[in-house]
Amino acid sequence: MKVISGKMRGMNLNTDLDKYTRPTEGKIKEAIFSMIFQVKPNSKALDLFAGSGAVGIEFISRGCDLVVFSEASSENIKCINENIAHTKCEDESLVFKGDFKKNILNMRRQGLKFDYVFIDPPYERVNYYKESINMLIENELLNEDAIVILEADRELDEEFFLNLKLEKQKSYGKKKFVYFLRKCDE
Repeated sequence: MKVISGKMRGMNLNTDLDKYTRPTEGKIKEAIFSMIFQVKPNSKALDLFAGSGAVGIEFISRGCDLVVFSEASSENIKCINENIAHTKCEDESLVFKGDFKKNILNMRRQGLKFDYVFIDPPYERVNYYKESINMLIENELLNEDAIVILEADRELDEEFFLNLKLEKQKSYGKKKFVYFLRKCDE
């Protein structure tokens, strides 16, 4: 797997992950970032359920000032840290190991707020979409114009996203991508 674009374009990434994690393919990363168009300067991103960290590193390569990687698996944390070291983006990275709920609370304690959030939990954990979005909103971790991108293997109930405004949806084979903007009070 390689970094697709930006200052680290073409760099190889480690994908030595635990047996439960599927890496995000290059064509899928390309699709995700074509939905965003261009990463805003001085922005922060959250790669929730980060796996190898490939999506977060792509955000850094394209100009994010800081990416937070959240991952529960020790094997995957090792892979993320190796990829961060290999791409020399330690200064733009922060890694949280543990359950996503605990990590979100720790992010709140550190005063983090995000412009971009990529949510790609294990597909069988469909409730994680709603839980993570609700926690991000309740803990005020989304900036006013935040973009939330979900990857799933099925259609997701609209009730999951009451606090988000649907912008785009795309399908690539069995994978679905949904792109939301944070709803702001009028």
